Amino acid sequence: MDLHFGDSKPTDDERAAVDALLGPPGSSWEGADRSDADLRWARGGREARDRRDLLLPGLHAINDRIGWISEGALDYLCRRLTVPPAEAYGVATFYAMFSVKPRPATVLHVCTDLTCAAAGAQELCAGIEARLGPGVHVERSPCLGLCERAPAALAVKAGDPVRTAVSAPATVDAAVLAATAPDSAPEEPPAALAVPQAGSPDLVLLRRVGVVDPASLDDYRAHGGYTALRRAFDLGPAGVIREVTDSGLVGRGGAAFPTGRKWQATASQPDHPHYVVCNADESEPGTFKDRVLMEGDPYALVEAMTIAGYATGAHHGYLYLRGEYPRALHRLEHALAQARARGLLGEDVLGQGYAFDIEIRRGAGAYICGEETALFNSIEGYRGEPRSKPPFPVERGLFGKPTVENNVETLVNVLPILTMGAPAYAAIGTAASTGPKLFCVSGSVARPGIYELPFGATLGELLELAGVRDGLRAVLLGGAAGGFVRPDETDIPLTFEGTREAGTTLGSGVVMAFDDAVPLPRLLLRIAEFFRDESCGQCVPCRVGTVRQEEALHRIAERTGAAAAGDIALLREVGRAMRDASICGLGQTAWNAVESAIDRLGAYE
Repeated sequence: MDLHFGDSKPTDDERAAVDALLGPPGSSWEGADRSDADLRWARGGREARDRRDLLLPGLHAINDRIGWISEGALDYLCRRLTVPPAEAYGVATFYAMFSVKPRPATVLHVCTDLTCAAAGAQELCAGIEARLGPGVHVERSPCLGLCERAPAALAVKAGDPVRTAVSAPATVDAAVLAATAPDSAPEEPPAALAVPQAGSPDLVLLRRVGVVDPASLDDYRAHGGYTALRRAFDLGPAGVIREVTDSGLVGRGGAAFPTGRKWQATASQPDHPHYVVCNADESEPGTFKDRVLMEGDPYALVEAMTIAGYATGAHHGYLYLRGEYPRALHRLEHALAQARARGLLGEDVLGQGYAFDIEIRRGAGAYICGEETALFNSIEGYRGEPRSKPPFPVERGLFGKPTVENNVETLVNVLPILTMGAPAYAAIGTAASTGPKLFCVSGSVARPGIYELPFGATLGELLELAGVRDGLRAVLLGGAAGGFVRPDETDIPLTFEGTREAGTTLGSGVVMAFDDAVPLPRLLLRIAEFFRDESCGQCVPCRVGTVRQEEALHRIAERTGAAAAGDIALLREVGRAMRDASICGLGQTAWNAVESAIDRLGAYE
């Protein structure tokens, strides 16, 4: 095992970045100035190893300050945390937003995923690269979660503090300005612009977006904030779980597992401590609902996580946030600080004798970390690779302890359940899919954005609200891991059971419309490239299968009919192997969209 990188030393700035997170080193074992007496014994070895979960924040600290992670900086961070450098290098190279090779301090991420590609992302990249010099690194990026304003770009300028600027919809001039002068770039539009229904009295989950000042705790409370938490304390933990169970709420991330059962299973575990984890790492191409909720109504998520903690016997929560969401990060940091200052987080929440606090952990560009056990590994300071199940997270989750994990939309649904009551909530939607649902609509529509509809509305009704354009060729449900449907199938009910019966999937609520101007083979190839890039490589079916899928699609991109038949047969064989044998949902769903495009749309006929 390697113990060091060699003679590389951290710069003063790199030391300062790590020390700002961990505090000054206590001994030369941790990288302080050498002292012969100090080297006679190690100090705090076990205590330092217990801080391994600070590895990801430490990598962020270096990358934010310098723009990349040198051998000297990584070696210093490893000394501070007593993490073997080989393991830390494996973690640093796992994430797309980090670099272990020198690069400019400014990185411009330009989304080239499905919606942005259809909106001219490749031409945008070419124009930007022709204008920018060597002082800016242009990175072709997967989905940035700004699909309603495609094409999109995110500029990150390293320093103290790190500065960011978003350009969406991006032009060459606007993206160049964001990269070269992020402080001078236009301010992002309010989150409410992503909600075409904003202000409607019929909204439940989105009713405060565009109505309440997201920075004001008083405004949030004036519009019903913390009513749900007070009712939770009146009901007690068992009463809260009963309400959530009776409401019929299921997970909104795609798996649709009953939330009440998950909470009950966690609460009943005798092993302690328990943890609450909010999965805010929405990286599915076409998904941006959680971003809008966090930017437009951040206190709702803080309140909902507190309720989840109270119900399941947890006293600490982790909010795992996409690294590509700088505004959501600032809004949530402010909300947490205000909640602590006002007694809504901390040792005695609302004077009820219940202690709970929330810690934000930033992702760094890894779609696989949306899988719950990969997310746990990421928080713990390991590569974000999924774990085999069982044991399930409710038994052995984060740090090996019972853990309840939900995404942002699922948690925010808990608030209306407690304020209106489980029967009233269950009356919304259908018997099998209760409550309201958020849909991320983008692509060839006049009004892209987040739409809230009760379960049971049809795809056609949703597209009518969004203003679908003429020449509709296909609709992709569920994002890259979902499936295509034809324009004549818009009567599909938007429920979990309705989409299953139609041979497709609802997923997390992604609805991407594509007209005749978008070449379908190029779209499928981009989906295959996405899964090949995002596979963690842990299991053979996914690691090899995603590569073979992309290779076959490259070969048949310009073929049709009999010329493509052999590769289509190969695709089916590879797709079945990935679906049957992959460890996690990434490999199991990597073939879905391609299969549906071949079978339902006749993509290569």
